[in-house]
Amino acid sequence: MTVRKAWIVGGAVLGAGLSFVMLLVVGVYVVAGNLANGVGGATKALAKGAVPAAYQALVQKWGNLCPALNPALLAAQLYQESGFNPNAKSPAAAQGIAQFIPGTWATHGIDGDGDGDRDVWDPNDAIPSAAKYDCTLASYVKDVPGDATSNMLASYNAGAYAVIKYGGVPPYKETQNYVKTITTLEDSFAAPVGRVDPSKQAAAAISYAQNKLGTPYLWGGDGTAQDGGRFDCSGLTKAAYESVGVTLPRVANDQWNAGPHPARDELLPGDLVFFSDDLTNSRAIRHVGIYVGGGYMIDAPRTGAVIRFDPIDTPDYFGATRVTEDGAKALPTTV
Repeated sequence: MTVRKAWIVGGAVLGAGLSFVMLLVVGVYVVAGNLANGVGGATKALAKGAVPAAYQALVQKWGNLCPALNPALLAAQLYQESGFNPNAKSPAAAQGIAQFIPGTWATHGIDGDGDGDRDVWDPNDAIPSAAKYDCTLASYVKDVPGDATSNMLASYNAGAYAVIKYGGVPPYKETQNYVKTITTLEDSFAAPVGRVDPSKQAAAAISYAQNKLGTPYLWGGDGTAQDGGRFDCSGLTKAAYESVGVTLPRVANDQWNAGPHPARDELLPGDLVFFSDDLTNSRAIRHVGIYVGGGYMIDAPRTGAVIRFDPIDTPDYFGATRVTEDGAKALPTTV
């Protein structure tokens, strides 16, 4: 689904050049497969636009509060909790961008911006408080064996006592899943170092999308019989990856978080490519396609158009995501 605005794609539909691009897809993907054993790494730098611009500096600053925390990890927690919505409120009365419950806020909320109050609804207080709370938990379990970050996240979910009792992440399925979810999501907020390995499912996802070339666009379309087999942009990318067993969120700006983010010169076929009028804010993404190589993508552009090949090098190009199965599974169903 295009988000917030319909995207008018520059450039004409490829006609006579279609067979050339199809061959290009195959050739580039073969090369990509031969390069699968790349070098990866972790970093504390946030990926471009991963955090809304209004919160970027806060997350970068407070995400370095203690060694067990980093900005990408803090961003992953905020996204998981509220989708960066400062007005979020859960049925359990969790409040604000960091989803503090009143009792926890009363104990751990701080005046992050020094304006004389502690406001759970103000990200300038809530984001620093979330970081401080994480680091307080890390201090409680600093002598526990194992990974300090995993122990901190387990303490957040199950309590520090359980981590101390079991000498690490406790054998609770919910807690183990929480630790895996946040550390997996962390990869989608961190700027990658070196090469990002391609998804195993990428070739099949491209094949699915190629089979839909020429299909008319439908806003909100998921390709069902009820939709007449038609798609919008994120409906197509979701269906393409669902065909190989990877479930993505429905809208484009949530699909951004389904894996790490290769640079433009590191793109490989199967990467999702995103477009936005605000290049500082992933929550403003409004269009997505599937990269096929040679500077082109397959996408469902807009009402009145059909699924087709389009160039990606336009002024509103935001970035790319290399979909991973774990990354997709870590995404919340709603944010």
